Amino acid sequence: MVFLILVDSTAVRGGDQMPFVIVLPDALGTAAADLASLGSTLSTANSTAAAQTTRVLAAAGDEVSAAIAALFSAHGRGYQALSAQATAFHDEFVHALTAGAGSYAVAEAAAATPLQSLLDVINAPVQALTGRPLTGNGANGAPGTGQNGAPGGWLFGNGGAGGSGASGATGQNGGAGGAAGLFGNGGPGGAGGESTGVLAGAAGAGGGGGAGGLLFGTGGAGGTGGTAGAASTVAAGAGGAGGAGGLFGNGGAGGTGGLSRSAAGIGGVGGRGRVS
Repeated sequence: MVFLILVDSTAVRGGDQMPFVIVLPDALGTAAADLASLGSTLSTANSTAAAQTTRVLAAAGDEVSAAIAALFSAHGRGYQALSAQATAFHDEFVHALTAGAGSYAVAEAAAATPLQSLLDVINAPVQALTGRPLTGNGANGAPGTGQNGAPGGWLFGNGGAGGSGASGATGQNGGAGGAAGLFGNGGPGGAGGESTGVLAGAAGAGGGGGAGGLLFGTGGAGGTGGTAGAASTVAAGAGGAGGAGGLFGNGGAGGTGGLSRSAAGIGGVGGRGRVS
């Protein structure tokens, strides 16, 4: 069993060490349940053994055999008394552990609500003025629409993934991944739509990956090109280009070209990497 209250580190303030802990309420509750189950198993075993260990029969009718039986019976009763004390302590410990998990969960929820409200207050005007939040990840494009992924927050946040293109007589291109702000990864491009039918047109190209954060962040991977339909002369969709990396980030991988009976789609170009 892994104990779940972890001393993370110590912070030094004014020369005094201030230790703090990190607690996982769900895991702490699971540990309490495991301990309760263990205690129940031990209690059952002690109850089963009580009759044989507290009333030991004498091996014979002489005084020595009776004295030996009485001695072992006394030891058995002593063990049962000690076991009862251990059970009481165990129950108190499990109760405290369960209550602690609940208290941490309540405190965590109470702290999250005002922080989220504060973040919403900060993001709302920035979103209204610029079309993107100050912090937070961008929304993903809806599948089957070719919608572009939304950009991430100006400071922190990953770009949203581009939506895949719709299938049809001519496959729709996948949406481009959203760009990150200063810190974050670009969103991956959406896959190109499949071209269907005997007289189908070209399959959709994969969407380009979003650019990584200007300072730190990896460019998004390009989307996979769409698969060509039943017609043997239809071209498969090209893979999307990978997004550019940030100043200290890698470029995204180019998307894989789609499949076709005549010729596979061209793979996407990889994104520009960081400055060395």
